[in-house]
Amino acid sequence: MELHLIRHGQTNWNEQRRSQGQSESVLTELGIQQAKTLGEKISDISFDHVYCSSSVRTRQTAEHAFADRPELHQKIIYLDSFREIFLGPWEGVLYDEIEKEDPESYQHFWQQPHLFAVKGAETFLELQSRAVLQIQEIGKAALGKKIAIVSHGALIKSVLCHAQERPLEELWAPPTMHNCAHSIVQYNDDFKPTIIQYADSPMS
Repeated sequence: MELHLIRHGQTNWNEQRRSQGQSESVLTELGIQQAKTLGEKISDISFDHVYCSSSVRTRQTAEHAFADRPELHQKIIYLDSFREIFLGPWEGVLYDEIEKEDPESYQHFWQQPHLFAVKGAETFLELQSRAVLQIQEIGKAALGKKIAIVSHGALIKSVLCHAQERPLEELWAPPTMHNCAHSIVQYNDDFKPTIIQYADSPMS
């Protein structure tokens, strides 16, 4: 299976530096253009199936990225399991405010993600576990196929972290997962992953 992981385009809350999680934000004009540009870059890839987080921002990204490919756009499967990490009381709050009100958890989130544990929110391990489990389920019926998933920065980072067998404390290690970043993971017949491309950068 050749897995293509795509982050959504820029949103109004990205622009405002507001914590999103599973709350709903929408693409900015720049985000729409990013999705359209991505669509042009991947137009020659023949995907067998496209999956998408059920969030509005990922739905919009998929809509614009596959706008000229109705055979794909009409068959997109939307899954809650590919939504972003649930951040509970942080959702909708400006990061600057979070840093002031809960500096320890803020530091954990960005510098020591394996220690992040806010009451009412998911941990990064919980995020990674549900994402990897869903990909494994998809992989059972996708041997030799090309699959696209439109999702979110932290979720994609957690999947790539798992593929590299790196600890979650290294979740945010470079490359940066920018808006509409495109990563590719090749799974062999034993479902062993090899990262081919990480956030638009080929892996040597």
